[in-house]
Parts: sequence; structure tokens; C-alpha cells
Amino acid sequence: MDSSSTPTAKRSKHTALARPDLGEFGRHELAILGAPCGDIQALVAHLLPYLAPALRVAYVDADHAAEREVSFSLPSNAPANPAPQIAENGLSAELIDKITHRQLNMMRAMDKFSQPELLAHESVVLANGNHFRARQQVLIVDPRKPLDKKLDRLTDVRLILLADGQTDLPAVLAQHLSTAPLPPVLHLADTAGIAAFIRKWYLLAVPVLRGLVLAGGRSERMQTDKGALHYHALDQRQHTAALLGEFCPDVRVSVRPDQATDLPAGLTALPDTFLNLGPLGGLLSAFQADPNAAWLVLACDLPFLTRTTLDFLVTNRQASRAATALRSPWNDFPEPLVTIWEPRSYGQLLRFLSLGYSCPRKALINSDIELLSPPVPEELRNVNTPEERAAAERELIG
Repeated sequence: MDSSSTPTAKRSKHTALARPDLGEFGRHELAILGAPCGDIQALVAHLLPYLAPALRVAYVDADHAAEREVSFSLPSNAPANPAPQIAENGLSAELIDKITHRQLNMMRAMDKFSQPELLAHESVVLANGNHFRARQQVLIVDPRKPLDKKLDRLTDVRLILLADGQTDLPAVLAQHLSTAPLPPVLHLADTAGIAAFIRKWYLLAVPVLRGLVLAGGRSERMQTDKGALHYHALDQRQHTAALLGEFCPDVRVSVRPDQATDLPAGLTALPDTFLNLGPLGGLLSAFQADPNAAWLVLACDLPFLTRTTLDFLVTNRQASRAATALRSPWNDFPEPLVTIWEPRSYGQLLRFLSLGYSCPRKALINSDIELLSPPVPEELRNVNTPEERAAAERELIG
């Protein structure tokens, strides 16, 4: 009898998926705690000129109206508590365009799954740790806010800040933190130093860059497999993978499931799990395989592409954006098939798919991306028809 059919065998009801490495609010989050809320709000306000616009920073706090404190997250002319107004009007949600910003008020509960979705476009989330947890923390040593009863929140302290007049850690904190190397210690007034730490902390967590060759198309216009064509010593799948291999520790070739066994030796197939979606299917399949990596994506029909363009793209990568793309020299739109797609773009691509769009370019146009002018525009020329192939062979081979 097959062991899977025995009463004691465990069977999962759902497909086992690789999950994005998210915290409570996002990939990169720090809960700041140990000082009065007003001081935490002021610290974040002082940090912003040092961190933005290079990083997209979100701030999470609770409504302090009852404490007669000014909330950092609300404009001065905003109502202290808009929720009752929504309830009285019978609305479940209210979106207000404030010209300089948008304000969304909702009656439904904010669950832990919607929080990262709402803040998906942000690079860093700084949360008021007096009210919210985050998987990593900045600890402020301030006698006005002793942390004796909040030690359970100090799970991964990355920075210690000493308030004015503080020189040492309280014994209870020193004991709690003694099991790991003591994190860096700065003074709370050292805004530039704190911002420099956050920038370094963020850069250390930049996702690994993997390579993806898109070779799963049916090549209907070319009337033969474009990936198997030879413009160089190797076929286009091998040639493109070799280019990517100079910049990525791992390179996969996106193919339809029926193509997986036909790849040349030395190439690693990544069969599509999102079928009949064109390039979007290959890209989503890559993120499904590793949602925590950034994917440098190249189509296999770019025989003029060289290391020059890839080096430029990788050197100018902005991991704090959803993607780093090159501007097409023919229409000024982003070129989605010569792009570094960061992990946060996974949700954006799925969102567009849920709305009925399968065009990666549309996702780029409507996302927060870094758009670069290509150093050699001619290298973005793709080859799709027999006539274009003949012209390319004359230029590259003859």
C-alpha cells in the first residue's frame, strides 16, 4: 500500500508555494521604541531629508488624538478621527484626493495580509514600536519609557539610540541583549548617523539578482524557434544565458513545460507555471519559484545586446524601486524584456493580471520604477521575422 494512503500520512490541502520574505508591513521594517511617541515621530521627521527620495519611506503609527499629540501621519487640517464620519454616512471606505497626497479611510479591519499590500510601493517602513511590532527594531534608551515590560518586542535589535543624558544600558536591557553581539550605539540627536545606518542596513538586504532568459514563446512570426537561432557561436538561449551569467549567480531559462527537455546541455529550465500569458507567464513563474530574488530578465530575440548594456543596467540598479528598466528608443516606453524586476513587482504584476492585463510594459508604466536611457539604443533591437533575421545575420555574421 502506498504510504500516502495510510491514515497517519499527512496531506496538504493547498499547493506549497514559496512565500515572499515579508514582515508585518513590508520587506524592510524597523520598529522604533523606547521613547515617548512624540519623540519617535520627531525622529522620523528628522530622518526623512536624509533618506528620501532615494528610499521610499512609510511611517506607521497609531492615532494619538486622545493623548493630545500631533500625529506625524496626518496633515494639520485632517480630522482627528475620520472613522465615525464614514460610519455615519454609511460608507465602508473613503478615498480623498488632497492634491498633495491621497487619504484612504476604511471601516474594515486591517489584517496582517493587507498591511504589506498597502505599503508594497515603499522601500522602508518605520513603525512606532510603542504600538506596532516589526521583525527588526531600533531601541531608544530613555527613562521616560522603560522597556522592562516590552522585552518580548525586542526580537532583533539592530540599533541602540541613547537619549539625552543616557550613557549606559539599563541592566535589564543589557541582560536581554547579552545573547547576541551588541548592536551599534548612537546618540538620539545624531540624525545623520542614524540615517547612514538605515541606508547601510537597507543596502545589506538588497535582494540577490538572478537571471531569466525568456525563451518560451511559440515564435509564430519567425516560423522557427527564435531561441535556437545562431547569430553567435552559441544559440540565442545559450548566448543570452552566458551574458546573464556575468552578472547573476544563477540563470534560468523560461520555457513552456513541453520545451524543458529540449534545452542544450548546461542550461537550467524554469518551466512556466502561469500558462498562455506570454512573457508575463515566464516572469510570474520566476517569482513563484523565488519571490525574494530580483530577476534580470532578457528576451532571447535580442542578438545585438552586449555586455555594455547589461553592465550599465546592473550598475545603475535602484533596488528601492519596483524595477530598473531601459527606455525604448522607438517609443520612449520602458522595455520590459531588458529589465531588473525587484521582488515588490511580483504583487504588482499579479494585480494587473487580476485586472485582466497581461502586458508587463503596462505594469512598468504604472509603477514606481527607475527608467534609464540605454547607452547603446541599437542593442535593444529585437528580431521577430525571417526578414529581420536575414538582416541581422548580414550585420552580425557577414
